[in-house]
Amino acid sequence: MNETEGAMMRSAARLTASVVAPFLLLLLAACSDAPGAASADGPPPNPLLYEIASADGTVEGWMFGTIHALPDRTEWRTPAVTKAVAKANLLVVEVGDLRGRDEGPSIYFSLAQSPGQPPLEQRLPSELHPQLAELAKRGDFSAEWIASTETWAAAISLARVDATGDPANGVDAALIDEFAGRPVRELEGLRGQLSIFDRLPEAQQRAMLAAVVRGSDEARKDPERLQRAWLAGDAATIEQSTREGFLAEPALREALLTGRNRRWVATIIPLLEQGPRPLIAVGTAHLVGPDGLATMLEAQGYRIRRLP
Repeated sequence: MNETEGAMMRSAARLTASVVAPFLLLLLAACSDAPGAASADGPPPNPLLYEIASADGTVEGWMFGTIHALPDRTEWRTPAVTKAVAKANLLVVEVGDLRGRDEGPSIYFSLAQSPGQPPLEQRLPSELHPQLAELAKRGDFSAEWIASTETWAAAISLARVDATGDPANGVDAALIDEFAGRPVRELEGLRGQLSIFDRLPEAQQRAMLAAVVRGSDEARKDPERLQRAWLAGDAATIEQSTREGFLAEPALREALLTGRNRRWVATIIPLLEQGPRPLIAVGTAHLVGPDGLATMLEAQGYRIRRLP
């Protein structure tokens, strides 16, 4: 395998293992004082978990905000999460094959790789060229890899450069394992999720790339900010994160967050009405704020209560 093929395979493995869109929203690294370990004297974990009840108070299911990469030995389960997992009859996730065991790499290559792409710096304003060069150097991306990678995929790969935590420790993957023997349903699937990016107009892809590069220095100063917020269940900080970076662009916010939330609600409501109680486990950024799933379900008459 040559250098270009090796870089492409590494990128595909990273993307297919981590569920791309929520991975960009809430990827981030160690929620601890020491890399890879939760602080023993810190507050107990309290990630966002909601009970979904009908108007008469009957519990119809649960929603759990996940994160898609964690360091080893991070403790995130709470008694309430354990109870919800035990009671749920069905798990609903964004992508069911998070390990890329099936067709993940081939799906990625078919969408993300197109030979003859312009140099990456030509896809960015000139003032961002120095930051791009430094970021690409830290990520060890070759010129050959960049020349065949579409803009959206380059943005995702560059966003991963300074992140820590391992997608193998992601909460989604752990829940899928815990639901062995029970049904697991996908909201999008890997091809559907990657296709959201692939369908973006090139101008929006370049806006996304510019936002990733522009924010790379600031994100590097505190790569643990959002993961600390996730572990603490800090909904305000998580909601603010959905208005920063490329999600501050209205078209990108609609394509990558709010539009997806509306489609998911249209799928979730029939599941809630059918009987088996689902645990809906999606990236935490999708749950919060006026455009989040919790608010959208409340608007449909459901009673949403955060569990301690």
